[in-house]
Amino acid sequence: MTEKVVVLGAGYAGAGAVQRLEEELHHADAELTWISENNYHLVLHEAHRVIRDPSVENDITIPVGDIASPSTEFVQARVESVDTDDQTVELDGDDSVEYDYLLVALGSQTAYYGIPGMEENALTLKNLDDAREIHDQVEAAASQASRNDPATVVIGGAGLSGIQSAGEVAEYRDEHRAPIDIYLVEALEEIMPGQDSELQGTVRRHLEEADVEILTDDPITEATEDAIEFDEGDPLDYDVFVWTGGITGQDALDGTELDNEHNRVTTESNFQTSDGSVFAIGDSAIIDQGEDPAPPTAQAAWQAAEVAGQNIARAINDQPLKTWTYDDKGTLISVGETAVAHDVDSVPIRTFNSYPAKFLKKAVAARWIADLTSWPRALKAWDSL
Repeated sequence: MTEKVVVLGAGYAGAGAVQRLEEELHHADAELTWISENNYHLVLHEAHRVIRDPSVENDITIPVGDIASPSTEFVQARVESVDTDDQTVELDGDDSVEYDYLLVALGSQTAYYGIPGMEENALTLKNLDDAREIHDQVEAAASQASRNDPATVVIGGAGLSGIQSAGEVAEYRDEHRAPIDIYLVEALEEIMPGQDSELQGTVRRHLEEADVEILTDDPITEATEDAIEFDEGDPLDYDVFVWTGGITGQDALDGTELDNEHNRVTTESNFQTSDGSVFAIGDSAIIDQGEDPAPPTAQAAWQAAEVAGQNIARAINDQPLKTWTYDDKGTLISVGETAVAHDVDSVPIRTFNSYPAKFLKKAVAARWIADLTSWPRALKAWDSL
């Protein structure tokens, strides 16, 4: 009997898994279907570059036809729900797709934590359209500002996405000599919460050198159309407000019968969910890794995709599933044209910046593009990374 294998999502986890599944299922009696709302893969950890320069989008988007082989059926549609009883994926337009094995890799959406006005008034950075919208609003605000009355851009959340977004706004400001004040707001005591203090301090220094004002240890309690309110500090008026403060699962998994936490499906370390025919990876999943869970990062998704593809093939063949342990190969983060590297594998210096860090960050992004397509395409994108 032909097994129907369905992959949901075209992010790092989905795109990587599709390629691995094509290899694993090459000689199997199986049909592979790939479903995504977008007909391209976005190199999401470089999407912040679009805030400064929208022209880079051509280098950081890869058509699905350049990733998957013709034997894989691609369906462009939004996933509405997953019915594990009927083993179907419900799509917009009342369409549905049946599966024997399903890999959920839908990614995440922004979490607003119940903060009043946040969802209605904040921009987010989860896709290409979001990045374009931030650029357009920054450009419009700058055009109406003056040296005596600068535009105010506020970035909420000082994790990787927030820091890199602030850095790109700073580069836009400097390149265009635009009158813009930039604030990076974090509810906790330090930027990059939970990270090593040496990394936090180095990134903070680069942000301050880029004239980004950092406000920490004061949570946002409300967002209105033109200001954010704090628990203790004075309100901060803004022209552009971007929220990058956290993630939650996709609405498509709302009401799912799969075990989950806030629509992020819980899995064993082999990616199998509470339903043996459903696997989950990437931001869609909370993967059992003991006391040190894998972070919702591109690096973790790349690694997981490789093993998940193998495990679905193993499940089809009634073979034991492999367990996966996240291998943290280090942190790479950009602040505009500057980059910081920390705890990188095989590098004796724990934290470094300047050209070596910038080169390494570009090389990692280029390697991902090359793995999905080819090195000529990756090298063509080099300047945009």
